[in-house]
Amino acid sequence: MSIDPARLIYLSLLLLALGAFVVVEFRRDAGSTMRAVLAWGLIFLAAIGAAGLWQDISREVMPRQAMLDPARIEVPLARDGHFHLTAELNGTPVRFVVDTGASALALSPRDARRAGVDVGQLVYAGQARTANGIVPTATVRLDRVAIGDIIDENVPAMVIQADIDRSLMGMDYLRRFARISFEGDTMILER
Repeated sequence: MSIDPARLIYLSLLLLALGAFVVVEFRRDAGSTMRAVLAWGLIFLAAIGAAGLWQDISREVMPRQAMLDPARIEVPLARDGHFHLTAELNGTPVRFVVDTGASALALSPRDARRAGVDVGQLVYAGQARTANGIVPTATVRLDRVAIGDIIDENVPAMVIQADIDRSLMGMDYLRRFARISFEGDTMILER
Protein backbone atom coordinates (compact mmCIF):
# COMPACT_ATOMS: atom_id res chain seq x y z
CA MET A 1 0.00 0.00 0.00
CA SER A 2 1.51 3.31 -1.05
CA ILE A 3 0.92 6.48 0.93
CA ASP A 4 0.01 9.63 -0.96
CA PRO A 5 2.48 12.36 0.17
CA ALA A 6 -0.13 15.12 -0.18
CA ARG A 7 -2.56 13.19 2.01
CA LEU A 8 0.19 12.55 4.59
CA ILE A 9 1.00 16.29 4.73
CA TYR A 10 -2.69 17.15 5.07
CA LEU A 11 -3.23 14.66 7.91
CA SER A 12 -0.03 15.84 9.65
CA LEU A 13 -1.20 19.46 9.51
CA LEU A 14 -4.62 18.46 10.79
CA LEU A 15 -3.13 16.54 13.72
CA LEU A 16 -0.74 19.41 14.45
CA ALA A 17 -3.64 21.91 14.54
CA LEU A 18 -5.72 19.68 16.78
CA GLY A 19 -2.76 19.02 19.05
CA ALA A 20 -1.98 22.73 19.33
CA PHE A 21 -5.62 23.45 20.20
CA VAL A 22 -5.61 20.79 22.95
CA VAL A 23 -2.31 22.11 24.40
CA VAL A 24 -3.59 25.72 24.50
CA GLU A 25 -6.91 24.67 26.04
CA PHE A 26 -5.19 22.30 28.47
CA ARG A 27 -3.11 25.19 29.85
CA ARG A 28 -6.27 27.16 30.69
CA ASP A 29 -8.42 24.47 32.31
CA ALA A 30 -7.06 20.93 32.26
CA GLY A 31 -10.19 19.25 33.67
CA SER A 32 -12.58 20.87 31.24
CA THR A 33 -10.28 20.15 28.29
CA MET A 34 -9.96 16.46 29.24
CA ARG A 35 -13.73 16.13 29.49
CA ALA A 36 -14.16 17.73 26.04
CA VAL A 37 -11.45 15.51 24.51
CA LEU A 38 -13.05 12.42 26.07
CA ALA A 39 -16.54 13.45 24.92
CA TRP A 40 -15.40 14.04 21.32
CA GLY A 41 -13.44 10.80 21.35
CA LEU A 42 -16.57 8.89 22.42
CA ILE A 43 -18.66 10.66 19.77
CA PHE A 44 -16.07 9.71 17.16
CA LEU A 45 -16.08 6.05 18.31
CA ALA A 46 -19.89 5.98 18.28
CA ALA A 47 -19.94 7.35 14.72
CA ILE A 48 -17.44 4.70 13.59
CA GLY A 49 -19.51 1.99 15.33
CA ALA A 50 -22.75 3.18 13.72
CA ALA A 51 -21.12 3.28 10.28
CA GLY A 52 -19.80 -0.24 10.76
CA LEU A 53 -23.19 -1.56 11.87
CA TRP A 54 -25.26 0.40 9.32
CA GLN A 55 -26.00 -2.63 7.15
CA ASP A 56 -27.33 -4.56 10.16
CA ILE A 57 -29.31 -1.57 11.46
CA SER A 58 -30.90 -0.80 8.07
CA ARG A 59 -31.80 -4.46 7.56
CA GLU A 60 -33.62 -4.47 10.91
CA VAL A 61 -35.33 -1.09 10.52
CA MET A 62 -36.27 -1.44 6.83
CA PRO A 63 -36.20 -5.10 5.85
CA ARG A 64 -35.85 -5.68 2.11
CA GLN A 65 -37.05 -8.32 -0.27
CA ALA A 66 -34.72 -11.11 -1.31
CA MET A 67 -34.52 -13.03 -4.59
CA LEU A 68 -33.76 -16.60 -3.57
CA ASP A 69 -33.72 -17.82 -7.14
CA PRO A 70 -34.82 -16.23 -10.41
CA ALA A 71 -38.48 -17.11 -9.78
CA ARG A 72 -38.91 -16.70 -6.00
CA ILE A 73 -39.08 -13.50 -3.97
CA GLU A 74 -39.25 -13.32 -0.18
CA VAL A 75 -40.74 -10.14 1.24
CA PRO A 76 -40.42 -9.56 5.01
CA LEU A 77 -43.16 -7.88 7.02
CA ALA A 78 -42.11 -4.31 7.81
CA ARG A 79 -42.52 -2.63 11.18
CA ASP A 80 -45.58 -0.77 9.88
CA GLY A 81 -47.39 -4.12 9.40
CA HIS A 82 -47.21 -4.02 5.58
CA PHE A 83 -45.20 -5.88 2.98
CA HIS A 84 -43.08 -3.50 0.91
CA LEU A 85 -41.71 -4.53 -2.46
CA THR A 86 -39.39 -2.57 -4.74
CA ALA A 87 -39.92 -2.97 -8.48
CA GLU A 88 -38.28 -1.15 -11.37
CA LEU A 89 -40.80 0.66 -13.54
CA ASN A 90 -39.25 1.52 -16.88
CA GLY A 91 -35.84 1.29 -15.18
CA THR A 92 -36.75 3.43 -12.13
CA PRO A 93 -36.96 1.78 -8.68
CA VAL A 94 -40.35 2.31 -7.01
CA ARG A 95 -41.23 1.05 -3.56
CA PHE A 96 -44.73 -0.46 -3.35
CA VAL A 97 -47.00 -1.52 -0.53
CA VAL A 98 -48.29 -4.98 -1.43
CA ASP A 99 -52.06 -4.62 -1.09
CA THR A 100 -54.25 -7.64 -1.78
CA GLY A 101 -57.27 -5.38 -1.23
CA ALA A 102 -56.29 -3.19 -4.19
CA SER A 103 -57.32 -4.32 -7.64
CA ALA A 104 -54.61 -2.70 -9.75
CA LEU A 105 -51.02 -1.56 -9.82
CA ALA A 106 -51.82 1.93 -8.50
CA LEU A 107 -49.17 4.62 -8.82
CA SER A 108 -48.87 7.86 -6.94
CA PRO A 109 -48.42 10.87 -9.25
CA ARG A 110 -44.83 11.22 -8.02
CA ASP A 111 -43.91 7.59 -8.79
CA ALA A 112 -45.66 7.78 -12.17
CA ARG A 113 -43.58 10.87 -13.09
CA ARG A 114 -40.40 9.12 -11.95
CA ALA A 115 -41.29 6.16 -14.21
CA GLY A 116 -41.60 8.46 -17.23
CA VAL A 117 -45.38 8.97 -17.30
CA ASP A 118 -46.46 12.49 -18.30
CA VAL A 119 -49.13 12.92 -15.62
CA GLY A 120 -50.12 16.31 -17.01
CA GLN A 121 -51.39 14.69 -20.20
CA LEU A 122 -53.43 11.94 -18.53
CA VAL A 123 -57.21 11.73 -18.72
CA TYR A 124 -58.61 10.84 -15.29
CA ALA A 125 -61.74 9.07 -16.48
CA GLY A 126 -61.85 6.25 -13.92
CA GLN A 127 -62.45 6.13 -10.19
CA ALA A 128 -61.05 4.13 -7.31
CA ARG A 129 -62.36 3.71 -3.80
CA THR A 130 -59.62 4.36 -1.23
CA ALA A 131 -59.47 4.80 2.50
CA ASN A 132 -59.83 8.55 1.82
CA GLY A 133 -62.89 8.15 -0.39
CA ILE A 134 -63.35 7.99 -4.14
CA VAL A 135 -60.48 9.40 -6.22
CA PRO A 136 -60.06 9.93 -9.98
CA THR A 137 -57.73 7.54 -11.84
CA ALA A 138 -56.08 7.37 -15.25
CA THR A 139 -55.12 4.14 -16.99
CA VAL A 140 -51.54 3.82 -18.26
CA ARG A 141 -49.30 1.08 -19.66
CA LEU A 142 -45.79 0.59 -18.33
CA ASP A 143 -43.23 -0.60 -20.85
CA ARG A 144 -41.40 -2.70 -18.28
CA VAL A 145 -41.85 -3.85 -14.69
CA ALA A 146 -38.90 -5.76 -13.20
CA ILE A 147 -38.42 -7.36 -9.80
CA GLY A 148 -34.96 -8.87 -9.87
CA ASP A 149 -34.90 -11.40 -12.72
CA ILE A 150 -38.69 -11.33 -13.12
CA ILE A 151 -39.57 -9.01 -16.00
CA ASP A 152 -43.02 -8.13 -17.35
CA GLU A 153 -43.64 -5.90 -20.35
CA ASN A 154 -46.61 -3.77 -21.39
CA VAL A 155 -48.10 -3.83 -17.88
CA PRO A 156 -51.41 -2.03 -17.22
CA ALA A 157 -51.47 0.31 -14.24
CA MET A 158 -53.39 3.30 -12.97
CA VAL A 159 -52.29 6.68 -11.71
CA ILE A 160 -54.28 7.98 -8.76
CA GLN A 161 -55.05 11.68 -8.87
CA ALA A 162 -54.66 12.26 -5.17
CA ASP A 163 -52.01 13.26 -2.70
CA ILE A 164 -50.82 9.78 -1.74
CA ASP A 165 -47.32 9.02 -0.55
CA ARG A 166 -46.99 5.44 -1.76
CA SER A 167 -47.88 3.27 -4.68
CA LEU A 168 -49.83 0.03 -4.29
CA MET A 169 -49.16 -3.35 -5.85
CA GLY A 170 -52.63 -4.79 -6.25
CA MET A 171 -54.11 -8.06 -7.41
CA ASP A 172 -53.96 -7.40 -11.19
CA TYR A 173 -50.17 -7.61 -10.93
CA LEU A 174 -49.98 -10.14 -8.09
CA ARG A 175 -52.04 -12.64 -10.16
CA ARG A 176 -49.03 -12.92 -12.47
CA PHE A 177 -47.37 -15.01 -9.76
CA ALA A 178 -48.19 -18.74 -9.76
CA ARG A 179 -48.11 -18.90 -5.99
CA ILE A 180 -48.36 -16.43 -3.11
CA SER A 181 -47.78 -17.88 0.34
CA PHE A 182 -46.82 -16.81 3.83
CA GLU A 183 -44.24 -18.30 6.18
CA GLY A 184 -44.44 -16.49 9.50
CA ASP A 185 -43.78 -12.81 8.82
CA THR A 186 -42.56 -13.43 5.27
CA MET A 187 -44.59 -13.32 2.06
CA ILE A 188 -43.29 -15.55 -0.73
CA LEU A 189 -44.04 -14.79 -4.39
CA GLU A 190 -43.25 -17.52 -6.92
CA ARG A 191 -43.47 -17.66 -10.72
